[in-house]
Amino acid sequence: ITVVTWNVGTAMPPNDVTSLLHLNTGETNDADMIAIGLQEVNSKINKRLKDALFTDQWSELFMDVLSPFHFILVSTVRMQGVILLVFAKYYHLPFLQDIQTDCTRTGLGGYWGNKGGVSVRLSIFGHMVCFLNCHLPAHLEKAEQRKEDFATILHMQQFEGRVANGILDHDLVFWFGDLNFRIESLDIRFVKYAIDSNILSQLWEKDQLNIAKSTWPVLSGFQEGPLNFPPTFKFDVGTNKYDSSAKKRKPAWTDRILWKIKSPSIGHGVGGRQPSRGVLSVSQLCYCSHMEYTVSDHKPVAAIFAVQFASKTDKPPVEIYVADEWSRPEQAVVRYKMAAGFHRSSWDWIGLYRVGFRHPKDYVSYVWARSDDGERCLEKQLYVQVMFSEESLPKGKGEYILGYYSNTSSSIVGMTEPFQISLPRSEEGSSPTDSSGSSSEEEDDSTLVLLAPKSRSPSPGKMKRHRSRSPSLAKFQGLILRPSSRDRGMSRSPSPQSRRGFTRDIPTIHLPQEELGRCGAKAKEPERAANSQEGSSFYQTVQEQGHPRRVSADNPLARADPRNMGLLPALRLEMVNQAMGQRRESTDQSYSCQRMSP
Repeated sequence: ITVVTWNVGTAMPPNDVTSLLHLNTGETNDADMIAIGLQEVNSKINKRLKDALFTDQWSELFMDVLSPFHFILVSTVRMQGVILLVFAKYYHLPFLQDIQTDCTRTGLGGYWGNKGGVSVRLSIFGHMVCFLNCHLPAHLEKAEQRKEDFATILHMQQFEGRVANGILDHDLVFWFGDLNFRIESLDIRFVKYAIDSNILSQLWEKDQLNIAKSTWPVLSGFQEGPLNFPPTFKFDVGTNKYDSSAKKRKPAWTDRILWKIKSPSIGHGVGGRQPSRGVLSVSQLCYCSHMEYTVSDHKPVAAIFAVQFASKTDKPPVEIYVADEWSRPEQAVVRYKMAAGFHRSSWDWIGLYRVGFRHPKDYVSYVWARSDDGERCLEKQLYVQVMFSEESLPKGKGEYILGYYSNTSSSIVGMTEPFQISLPRSEEGSSPTDSSGSSSEEEDDSTLVLLAPKSRSPSPGKMKRHRSRSPSLAKFQGLILRPSSRDRGMSRSPSPQSRRGFTRDIPTIHLPQEELGRCGAKAKEPERAANSQEGSSFYQTVQEQGHPRRVSADNPLARADPRNMGLLPALRLEMVNQAMGQRRESTDQSYSCQRMSP
């Protein structure tokens, strides 16, 4: 497990972070997971608006760099400028379960999220592990405040489930971030002399965190490797020189990575399994800073751990079987078997992914997991068979992977090895990717869904052109943004509630007529096309015997793309005159839900 922490100081991402993640090095070719904690990501109003619509630039960068190495984004959580990303190799995904996130604000007495902690907890091969990224109060004299804030974070963060409800209840905790501990007593000239002379050990005993580990009960059991790298704060931006401003801040090891193993006497098994019984061991293979990155006044810090579990779960919740190659459409048959005790849902689906996909929603195509006889197959441990339609299959040659996405756990619970698809390219050059029904060419060009990365899984990879590196929203002249209310209760994953939720409004961006030509072509693509709303009913275009027709959401045929079924917040683009017409109609028809004025 590789853990990285970096206070980026509101800077733009660098071009390459390969060395920071210790990729392409012999010692870490076998890395299984990577956790990245960022602090002070730019969270000004204009940036937060763009990041609410599109994936933030830092997350995009790490997904771009890690996906060629077969790392998939498992979970992410953001609280203003504090972000935590957890990646894992794709073949580990079925064994990463019970994924939950939490965040705690401690800035301005708990009302502001510039300081605090964000966490991702999950079961790894049946063992509970928690990653906690914190940004604690600054300044030398605030050591006691840092202790109180950390205690508050540990107390406030609670998770659902039968085991590991609190952070310290997990078998293993990684605590990292800009913890802001400073060097006491010593003069700045002596600190710089010790750094230049490489006698860092003379600074260790005056480090506030080292002192606190032996005096604060809240830090009991936390371990850290030796600080054999220079203090990581504060540097002049763009250089490797310590602060030369008028303030001349004393160098300090503010950026730290610690871990804690739970005492075996209070161990709990997961899902009826035996606890670790003290056999869980953690070895730190590397603990270093990276001086080559100069975009911030902090240097990033990385640590590599070898974690040895006493046992592991080696059977996934869902086993998927597929042929080695699909060279004809009729070969696109998928057979799967669910393990006893698996909690299936009618909203489960099987995604077809290209090798090198970025996150669970980054699929090429999908098919709904068969549900008419699912309970019988689950009870009798029988195989279930589904088939991808010819229209939904990618054309050409390539390597692909199938993954079973569980709506209940919001994660992939079954995965195949890579296999080949070799299908002739269509003469028209088009290849629909939605096997559950596509939007027709006749559908209104003025409607386009933008999916935002607010859920635990980010926006679809096909929205790449809309991410935050693209031109800002300022290019849309005459923009009217209709805010959404907090009490809508939209589900983050497909569920029966989300079917009913479509009758409500979604936030809308109105564009003048001339602007719509830029996005009309995109609106015709099935994965990005929004379903138009007429009156108080939601409709979706489906294909029936080669002819498109529109059906109500109450009809079973109206199952939409999983990426659009409440998985992520959505925005609808439409013409101003069309929107005003709908607003006038809503007055006559007396909508049950409140209409938002511009």
